[in-house]
Amino acid sequence: RYVFTWHCPNGPGPSCPFLIDTSGAYFRPDGAAGNYLGGMSPPEVSPWGPLRSLTPLFLIRHPQLILFQEEEPDPSDLSVDHDYFQEQIWPRLARRVPAFESLKVRSSWAGYYDYNTFDQNPVLGPHPRLENLFSAAGFSGHGLQHAPAAGRALAELVLRGRYESLDLRRLGWDRLLDGQPLEELGV
Repeated sequence: RYVFTWHCPNGPGPSCPFLIDTSGAYFRPDGAAGNYLGGMSPPEVSPWGPLRSLTPLFLIRHPQLILFQEEEPDPSDLSVDHDYFQEQIWPRLARRVPAFESLKVRSSWAGYYDYNTFDQNPVLGPHPRLENLFSAAGFSGHGLQHAPAAGRALAELVLRGRYESLDLRRLGWDRLLDGQPLEELGV
């Protein structure tokens, strides 16, 4: 995943919420003084597996709509492709926020993204085959937000042998073993 920072003094301002466009492009204010951070969401996986047969397309899910767009650059190469921003991301951002027509990219980075390709939801709890191995993984970018609840849940599970505050069994390994993705229709 590529992340870019840019400056646009006439942009939507620091009170603008994190915005994900229907095209997959996203941004949020980054501090004050017209600075922003953003990029494009990674390819999603259909309920029947990766969309390799549709390359160079990938799926963006919406509650009642399915859209396709061009594939993100090769994830095995961690050098930033600035042409990708110019050709793919910037036009989408400028359509959403006309002031971004005049943005100036300041910096960028590339890195891996913790992403559960099975159903985009975390896997939490004891491993089904390895004794004393507990996992809290696959939060798909939401790990910091979910860390307090996930940490408490795993602590309860390890110390008391069960979830007490929140029943998070549906995030366990069983759904993966049974091939039953946990559908989140609100995203």
